[in-house]
Amino acid sequence: MTKGQVAATVPVRIEVEADKSYFWCTCGQSSKQPFCDGSHSGTEFQPLKWTAEQSGAKFFCTCKQTDGQPFCDGSHSTVSG
Repeated sequence: MTKGQVAATVPVRIEVEADKSYFWCTCGQSSKQPFCDGSHSGTEFQPLKWTAEQSGAKFFCTCKQTDGQPFCDGSHSTVSG
């Protein structure tokens, strides 16, 4: 799978709610990082739906190079934004 463009080089901490679905931006073009705003329209990218099993803090990737989508795996330390 092709990875999106780097939107930022730091993860975003989000307080998620149990049973709520989140749509993570995979293209890197969204102005609502780390979530999708539809900017991928006309590209090969689609948002990644993730549903929280429990409430709490999660660190979402914004560099879009993670292998642990939608979460940060430290890949931002090897890219420039």
